[in-house]
This record gives sequence, C-alpha cells and structure tokens, in this order.
Amino acid sequence: MRTANTRTIVIWTLVALVGAAGWSVLALARGEDVSAAWMVAAALGSYAIAYRFYSKFIAYKVLKVDRTRATPAERLNNGIDFHPTDRRVLLGHHFAAIAGAGPLVGPVLAAQMGYLPGTIWIIVGVIFAGAVQDMVVLFFSTRRDGRSLGQMAREEIGPFGGAAALIAAFAIMIILLGVLALVVVNALAASPWGTFSIGMTIPIALLMGFYLRVLRPGRVTEVSLIGVALLLLALVAGRWVAESSWADTFTLAPSTLVVWLVAYGFIASILPVWMLLAPRDYLSTFMKIGTIGLLALGVLVTLPTLKMDAVTDFASRGDGPVFAGSLFPFVFITIACGALSGFHSLISSGTTPKMIQKETQVRMIGYGSMLMESSVAVMALIAASVIDPGLYFAMNAPAGVIGTSVQSASEAVANLGYTISPDALAKAAEQVEEASLLSRTGGAPTLAVGVSEIFSKVTGDGLRAFWYHFAIMFEALFILTALDAGTRVGRFMLQDMLGNLYRPFKNVSWKPGLVITSAIVCALWGYFLWVGVHEPLGGINQLFPIFGISNQLLAAVALAVCTTLLVKSGRLKWAWITGVPLAWDATVTLTASWQKVFSSDPRVGFFKQRSVYQDGIDRGEVLAPAKSMDDMHTIVTNSTVDGVLSAVLALLIVVVIVDAARVCVRHVRRPALSSLSEAAYVESKIVAPAGLFPTKEEREEEREGERRAVVGSAAPGSSGD
Repeated sequence: MRTANTRTIVIWTLVALVGAAGWSVLALARGEDVSAAWMVAAALGSYAIAYRFYSKFIAYKVLKVDRTRATPAERLNNGIDFHPTDRRVLLGHHFAAIAGAGPLVGPVLAAQMGYLPGTIWIIVGVIFAGAVQDMVVLFFSTRRDGRSLGQMAREEIGPFGGAAALIAAFAIMIILLGVLALVVVNALAASPWGTFSIGMTIPIALLMGFYLRVLRPGRVTEVSLIGVALLLLALVAGRWVAESSWADTFTLAPSTLVVWLVAYGFIASILPVWMLLAPRDYLSTFMKIGTIGLLALGVLVTLPTLKMDAVTDFASRGDGPVFAGSLFPFVFITIACGALSGFHSLISSGTTPKMIQKETQVRMIGYGSMLMESSVAVMALIAASVIDPGLYFAMNAPAGVIGTSVQSASEAVANLGYTISPDALAKAAEQVEEASLLSRTGGAPTLAVGVSEIFSKVTGDGLRAFWYHFAIMFEALFILTALDAGTRVGRFMLQDMLGNLYRPFKNVSWKPGLVITSAIVCALWGYFLWVGVHEPLGGINQLFPIFGISNQLLAAVALAVCTTLLVKSGRLKWAWITGVPLAWDATVTLTASWQKVFSSDPRVGFFKQRSVYQDGIDRGEVLAPAKSMDDMHTIVTNSTVDGVLSAVLALLIVVVIVDAARVCVRHVRRPALSSLSEAAYVESKIVAPAGLFPTKEEREEEREGERRAVVGSAAPGSSGD
C-alpha cells in the first residue's frame, strides 16, 4: 500500500511539474522563440490535476453523488428520450453535442490579442467555471427528471425570475442554433467531399444504433470498431467522390443545404435518441478527438514556434482589425466554448440527464467532456498562433480594412505593425489550392491553414492542400453534431414552457407534443438561416454580432440556478464553487453588454453605429461595408435590433440573478420556507462504472450483476425461458 501511495505521489508530482514548466515558459518568455509544445504541456498538466482532484472533490464532497440512486433514464425509460446509455457512448454524445463552433473559431479570433490571454482564459476558465457549470447543472437536472435549465429556474427560483430565465434561454438557444447552422452551410457549400462524408455518418450511425439496441446489445467495443472503420472509409471516399463525376451531385447550393439541415434537425429531434442522435455523436467523437490528438502529437513532434506575440498592442488599444474592443471584457466573450459556455448548460439539462446510467458518472461526462472541449480550444489557438501573423491578419481583417488585392493587403498589414509580401500571400493561397485567402473571416479558414501547417511538417508539403480541406470538413462535422442535439434540447425547452400552460407537454415523449415543438424550433432557426443565406446582411447575420454575449449571459443564468440550488439543498458553505464563477461571468458579460449598447465607438456600440449610418443616409452617402442605400438601411435596422436585444437580454439576466439572490437570502434566514423540486429517491438496479475504466471493485460488482441476471433468466417462469 505504501509503495502504491508513493508511486501515486511521484506520478502526480511529475504531472504538476510538467504543467508548471509549461506555464512558466509561456508567462515569462519575452523576445525569444517559444515552442507551441509548452502550451500543450501547460494545458494537459492543468487538466490532469483539475480532473483528478478538483472534480472529484466537487462530485463526492459537495454534490455527494449517490451510486445507489436511480437516474431518470432508469426510472422513466421509454426508449425515446429516456434511455440508459453506456457511459462511453454517452460521453461521446455529450462531448459532440457541446463541441460546436465555439472552441474552433473563438480562440482563432482571440489570437488577435496574443496567445497568452486566450491560453490563460481557456485553461483557468474551464477548470474553475466551464467544467464546474456543466457537471453541476447535469447533476441537478438528473435529480429533477432531466428538467431543462429554464424550468429548473422557474421551479427553484420562482415564477418571476424563472419566467425571465425561460424566455432568455429559449431566445438565446434559437440564436445559437441559427449561427451554428450558418457556419455549417458556409463550410459545406460547394464542398462535395464534406457533404458526402458528413452525409454518410447518418446511415453509419443508424447501423450502430440498431446494432447496440437489437443485434448485439452492450457490445460497445464491437460497434466502435465497425463505426470507426466505416467512418474512415467515408472520409477517404469523400475525396474520391469530389474528384469523380459524382461531384456535381454532392455540390449543393447554400439554399439547398438549408433545406437539408432543417429536415435533418427535425428528424433527429423526433427519432428515439438511441437510433440516430447518440450513436452519431459517439461516432463523430472518434474523429474529433482523433484529429485533435493527432494535432497535439504533431505539435510535440514538429515543435512549431508560436509566431504571434504573447500579448499584442490590440489588447490594450482595443482597435484590432478582427474585432473591436479591449482585452477586458471582449477576449472572455470571444472565447466562450472551451472555457465557459451557456450552451453547454442546455445540453447538460437536455438530452444527457435523460440518458445517464448513474449519478456517479456526472463527473466523467460533465467535467471530463468540458476538459476535452477545452483541449480543442487550445489546439485551435495554437493553430492560429503558429502561422505568420501577417497572414493571420490578412485572412481575418475585413476587405474594408485590407482591400481586395494582395498588394493592398500587404500594405494594410504593414500599417498594423506586421509584414508579409504580396508574393507570400499569393503562395499561401496556392499551397492550399484556394484562389485567395484574403478576408476569409470567421476563424474557420485560419484554423484550417494552421492545421495544414502542422500536419504538412509531418507528412510533407505535398499534402498541405489535403490537410487544409480536411480541416474545413472536420469543422463542419464538429458543428453539425451540436446542431442536431441543440434542436432536440430546444424542443425540450419549448415543451417545458408550454407544459406550464397545457400539462400534456410536460411529458417530453408525448408524440404530438414532440412533433409540434420540434417543428416550431426548426422553423424558427431555419427561418433566420434561410434569410441569412439569401441576404448577406439579414436573417441570422443580423444576430451574429450578439452571439458571444448571448452565450455568456446564458452561462450566468446556469450559474445562478446552480448557486441557488447549492444554497437551498444545504450546501451553503460550498456555494462559492459556482458563486465565484457567476460573479466573474456576470461582471464580464454585463460590462460587454453595456459597451455594446452605449459605447461611443461605432465599431463597438450598436446605437452609435446606428447613428453613424443614419447620418450617412441623411447625407445620401454609402458607407462601407454597405454597397447600396438599401444596405445602409439594413445596417441601421440591424444595429437597432442588436442594441435592443442586447439590452433586453442583459436586463433579463439581471432579473434572474437578483431574484436568485433574493431566494438564497430568504433560505438562509428562514430555511423552513424553502422547498426543492427534487425527485423522490428510488434504488437503482443498474450496475455500471463511474469512470471510463472500471475499478477493481466495479469490475467485481459488474460480474456479480451478470451472475444474478443469468440466475434470474434461468428461473422457472422467467422471461428468459
């Protein structure tokens, strides 16, 4: 025993030293080359320590997870929404559902501020805020029959604050889904390789679902091997298709993709969760984690240098060409998923609590999945930081800043304080087989260039274009899995809301209700997507500027609900675990909301922007990026809508936080007046490990459960006869 303890101490001391070394180099190095491997070391060391110690402390000391307590998946199992799901499959589903555009795109855009601020926020933020939020929300939702975040707020905080939370959460959800769908459309439009490969994941997932449910129940390893083999075949075949006569068939226009996405979202929302959603997300996870793992390995093998400054001048000046605003608060808004994301709380109170086998699994699935996503964000930041800064700004600055030619872009980048020649810009595009890389804003193309930079050093420069287009397709797959799960969660939220008016909707598996609400949710985000595809300044493009703030405001709602539940459930001394992240998130997002509404800088403040363009209309002058007077009027409308929505959403979140504080104070003063909507205790009959790998005791428990099952099935009159 002493030897085992000594070995454990030595191992974790070494892990801590690796992480500390990474942080030391990143923080202290100035003026010399810094390898991206140090960023990987800082991240992995920090994640390991956090999961081993902090998450275990929260799960067992604070939440007191109970392995003997039946979860909603066991008690309410109906094979549609409630279905006990193997922890490995559920881990894949949950990770795929939460890992959307944010961890890929946000860090790329935030690289404008330098690599150090983003690295600190991604790693520290996930450990103390993002992963904590996801796990605690999942735990409390599991204790409440899988209730949605808004409904939990209504039941635990009260009708006033709860109504504000319900409205805010659902409105933000529609915005998030529309933005995610737009990114998918932009990635797959005119990409037969991506369209074919991603389309093939649907029949593969259906096969996996039926394999686990009907053909070979419980054979997760078998179905995993089959699924991965078919996925790799689909990826290779996608390139064959793109180079064949079938290419035109899979080259879809944006409007066609919108129709297919809405149809897919609707079908994925109403089918039993075991049939399509869970196996497809599980399948996607292999590609996601596999690619990120290979990227990390590529960094460790090639040791690329971080070419971006640790902290750029834009961090203090707030006049960056990628996005306007100073480091505080906007780097914490731009980087959401990967550090702290309100969208995750909707998944943690949506599909996952209805599928989890044991309470003890909330640590691995809630906290662990978020650490996995954070690693994606770190790799995205590395990819953006290892390419030439001149190329980075040429790709991410709008055409209004750098012009449309390589010559004008080179001159504009020089004015920003960086250098890149016109020939270098042309060569960079040629290497990835693109006509131009200028003003490829949105983050995705920059990430793809960074990925191709790292992988081509391992496989040779001849495959640089392959890796670039592979990364573009990879990003679309990443985002699509968040879209289908998000649509189902939006359906749950709407059912909870309507259930307050018409009780049958409370049963989330009531077929008329699930069809009606799925259609409404798809119609809402589908409408904004359709208009956005056909009008460059309309539809979801109109709401894109408030995407980041909306997401972080939603995180404030989740953390407020968690803090309230910790207080009401007798865990007052541990309320700081979510209370401190809540205070930070509220400070950041409300500051950002205030600046977006009232800033006198037209690049930041929506109403100031409205005033500038309205003055232009009055003078009869067309201002960039508008190309006509109609565009000018559209920008005025968009600025007005965004400003009003930012103010309204911020006000709703303030209402939720204030009402939650009132409930907490009342409970502390008069605890007898408080009540919890927690489901009654029912003893669990399921035997399942808490972690990815079962302990010795859990393996013995599983064997004992199998022996009992065999004896029971052999008994006279049993269903096994």
